[in-house]
Amino acid sequence: MSSGESENLPLTTINKEEKENHENEEVEDVHDIHLLQNTSSENHNGSPTDDKIISIQTSVPKNRRKVSKSISDIFFRNKKRAKRQKNNDIKENGNGQTVDKNSNPEKCNESSAKSVDGVNENNQNSKASNQHSTSTSTFDDGYESCNSTPLGSGSTKHKPHTNTASNVVISCPLRKKDLHVQIEEDEKGFESLILSTTSSQAEGDPDSSCDIEDHRETWASNADFLLSIIGFAVDLANVWRFPYLCYKNGGGAFLVPYLLMLVFGALPLFYMELVLGQFNRLGPISVWKICPLFKGVGFCAVLVAFFVSFYYNVIIAWSVYFLASSVHSELPWLHCNNTWNTKLCWESMISDDGFENVTRIRPEFNDSTPTNRHTPASEFFSRSVLEMHTSAGLHDLGYPKWELVVCLFIVYTTLYISLFKGVKSSGKVVWVTATMPYVVLTILLIRGLMLPGSGKGISYYLQPKLSKLKETQVWVDAAVQIFFSVGAGFGVHLSYASYNTFHNNCYRDCLVTSIVNSFTSFFSGFVIFTYLGYMSYKQGVDIDEVATDGPGLVFQVYPEAVATLPGSNIWSMLFFFMLIMLGLDSGMGGLECVITGVMDEFSGFFKEIRFSREAFTLGIILVSFSVALVNLTPGGIYMFHLFDTYAAGISLLTSALFEAIAVSWFYGLNKFTQDIDAMLGIKPGLYWRICWKFVSPSFIIGVILFGLIFPDPLKYEDYDYPGWAEGVGWCLALASILMIPLTAIWQLLKAPGTFKEKLAICITPVDEHEYLRETKLVSRFKAKHWLYV
Repeated sequence: MSSGESENLPLTTINKEEKENHENEEVEDVHDIHLLQNTSSENHNGSPTDDKIISIQTSVPKNRRKVSKSISDIFFRNKKRAKRQKNNDIKENGNGQTVDKNSNPEKCNESSAKSVDGVNENNQNSKASNQHSTSTSTFDDGYESCNSTPLGSGSTKHKPHTNTASNVVISCPLRKKDLHVQIEEDEKGFESLILSTTSSQAEGDPDSSCDIEDHRETWASNADFLLSIIGFAVDLANVWRFPYLCYKNGGGAFLVPYLLMLVFGALPLFYMELVLGQFNRLGPISVWKICPLFKGVGFCAVLVAFFVSFYYNVIIAWSVYFLASSVHSELPWLHCNNTWNTKLCWESMISDDGFENVTRIRPEFNDSTPTNRHTPASEFFSRSVLEMHTSAGLHDLGYPKWELVVCLFIVYTTLYISLFKGVKSSGKVVWVTATMPYVVLTILLIRGLMLPGSGKGISYYLQPKLSKLKETQVWVDAAVQIFFSVGAGFGVHLSYASYNTFHNNCYRDCLVTSIVNSFTSFFSGFVIFTYLGYMSYKQGVDIDEVATDGPGLVFQVYPEAVATLPGSNIWSMLFFFMLIMLGLDSGMGGLECVITGVMDEFSGFFKEIRFSREAFTLGIILVSFSVALVNLTPGGIYMFHLFDTYAAGISLLTSALFEAIAVSWFYGLNKFTQDIDAMLGIKPGLYWRICWKFVSPSFIIGVILFGLIFPDPLKYEDYDYPGWAEGVGWCLALASILMIPLTAIWQLLKAPGTFKEKLAICITPVDEHEYLRETKLVSRFKAKHWLYV
């Protein structure tokens, strides 16, 4: 326990002879200590709980029911009585010294010592002045005041005295804490009075003026936080992946495994992350003070988020390039008469502006050359934007295309402006980035419903095929989609929640975000398939030949569909502006996770640097930008696909798995539910506890095993990756995964004592280490800790 927080407060000792005379008598322990509260000038470290446990052994009938009372009921029932008792004590003890109400904390020791000396001097003249004593002559006043120190394992039985007790009255700056008194029995059969002190941030009145002063930045409003987590959860995958998966895996029938995976898998983990961040008010690395053995989970999450930024922001850069290209009077992907087009290019769509093109007849293709790779939009993306035809593969990357570099620079500049001031700046940006996509999607849907063939597309999208539910791949696709869409395991939601006020209703935010995320995925499917149905009608082909997912959908299929509409420039600009908005808030979330995680973990270092937030954010932006440049080369699409496959695949699922195990098993569901009760005033039900402990981890383990047993070959279109490329990909994945075991080993090595003692320290929250060293009692070595549900 740090000396700056508390020091020993000697209490007056009782007469030794009187102790021996009453050794075998049993009485109830009566504590009549009146403390006068002052506002503390100390700053709190930002942790919402700083539990210090006092164990005082006392002779109490064992048939007494265990009770828990608030300290306000015990010590502050009668303020007038406290003031009156103070005046009486001053008169009786002849001690006229008082501590100035507004005195500094540094003066507290001197003033309190004088007050106690006066009491001790008076006690030498009157031997019957004390009611009880403690073995360590210390007592925790429950306020982390500069004169109080919680008791350790030592305890002393309290004896009866016939004389009246004198009261020690101390006045010094205090920090408001709530104490809860509970009688518990230790291993030796002694009844102990347990006083648990919890900071007012954890269990105090949210409207109280006595809340701990916390200098951690907070959201300007709850709406800023809610829009931020919605913006991160709702990303490009909601538009380019879910509609295709729904169509491929049984249409409306796909919603059954999707919703089941959401309710029993992703939703509980999402709620868990919000609770962890909000309760501890720390980033994804430092939050693991709750279980130091799993601190590597935080490093894993931060690395995954950082690796994703290397390629995810490139998608936004492509969208900026398409947005700029849409300004031209005629969209450059409308016809096949451009310099980048090949002889195989054919114009599959007839323009509604009456323009006739002689290359409209569909050429013959073999099975290895699908027709949709040689439409004007497809060739524009692959040959004009990416220039991938000039690269032979991953070993022949080339130099970045300068136009794309400019677009990427614009993206990262926007990200820096949004992030460098923390949540105060990003919280304002999300009002645009998180809401604008819904406006654009609605406009595009209304226009799409007016097109011929749109009804056919929607019927393909929703037509249920219940036979698909028998296939294992359908369930795996649903699990992967919902886990990646919600974003559990990234540490982003945890980082965002750490800037909440302590009593924010994160349960409500969790439900709202999950509903909005699922609705957006479903709603965007209507938008996409209205245009796919239109393309199928115009080309005279089955919808299977035009339906696709990933970048091919948003940069090839959809641009081709809008290119034939009247006012195509407007529709194209709206669509790509929507993609930019969807991508930006997700990009901000990933980098915020990295910034918050590292700065919280090394806060001592960053506090010494002026403008540390601005400087560190700039450094992260520059590193991510530099690595992302490799994806802008002619061979960059192959590196992009490598990043997309390994950066956040099995590593993200591993992060989410160990997070669930660490919290529900090692930290303990009992402790976790108490944390939620302290914040929200409600305890999670049986559904949440069972999902946290059993169901959600089981789902993740199943998905991981399926991916390892039936891996997809690493391939992009006709290009087969060499063996060494797969090795590079696994190194990328293991770079984050290995942080979990390596950090656990390091925590065990640096902990003192035997292996059992090391393990006890590493699986016990840091706040309980002091109590653990004093009592040698490890609650997490008991069966009831592991069996609690």
